[in-house]
Amino acid sequence: MTDRVQEILSWYTHRNPGVRSNLYRMLMHGRLGGTGKLVILPVDQGFEHGPLRTYLPNQPSFDPYYHPQLALDAGCNAYAAPLGFIEEAADKFAGQLPMILKLNNHDVLHADSDPIPAVTSSVNDALEMGCAAVGFTIYPGSLMREEMYEQLREIIEEAHAVGLPAVVWSYPRGEDLTKEDETGVDVSSYAAQIAAQMGADIIKVKPPKKHVAQSANEKAIKESGASIESLADRIQLVVRSAFDGRRIVIFSGGAKGADENVIEEIKGIHQGGGFGSIIGRNSFQRSHDDAITLLHKIMDIYAD
Repeated sequence: MTDRVQEILSWYTHRNPGVRSNLYRMLMHGRLGGTGKLVILPVDQGFEHGPLRTYLPNQPSFDPYYHPQLALDAGCNAYAAPLGFIEEAADKFAGQLPMILKLNNHDVLHADSDPIPAVTSSVNDALEMGCAAVGFTIYPGSLMREEMYEQLREIIEEAHAVGLPAVVWSYPRGEDLTKEDETGVDVSSYAAQIAAQMGADIIKVKPPKKHVAQSANEKAIKESGASIESLADRIQLVVRSAFDGRRIVIFSGGAKGADENVIEEIKGIHQGGGFGSIIGRNSFQRSHDDAITLLHKIMDIYAD
């Protein structure tokens, strides 16, 4: 165990040895093992967005074995997916790659400004397939948020009881939030705080924009002298919002973009103290070799 991983695990001494062992398992795996940084490959977009726009850009990615093999080849810390993909991979990749079972998902066949994902698998499924953690999405700001919070509280309690950490996708969304508000620096910080208060072990949020959604937060930022000019400044505020950086906060990669834009964003996340990235479409929608090249560039930045 490295000093950095030991320090991170010291923030979770209230968790049982099983949870800490699985956090160790992910933090010590792959090219970034021991650095305290994480690069995770998530492939829930087939369920969330539909298979054609998800997999057609790189057609070998229709194959459920393609993604865990890519994560393994690239040296990712873990691979996250819904039940079906994890079921396909669990036996073939047993012991080779930490896996995160995404327990809830939603589709886009029905337009809904205040969605609530369906619970599509269980903690027991994750346990039987040897997963290192479970994942769960909440939408702070949704009219359905209280129900999601109650579901998450039960999931976290059940997962922790059997030694599984909880990775929480905390994505603000709802009819009272504009698209710009969803990634406002104050809203992203709030999302990280809510996930931490709910008991999340790893928190996933979107990189925050300079926009401030609520006037009270704009006043607080101005009066405190806090800067939100650069991405690194904003990342720092989000990370501090998760118990002053004592929870692992990683950032989503978003839709596929130009390599140079992705790298620039990763530099800002790293400079701001982010713990890493969860890179889906920006990896598996590229060819295998191009994805490996990009993921290694990303990992090299975090390893610096």
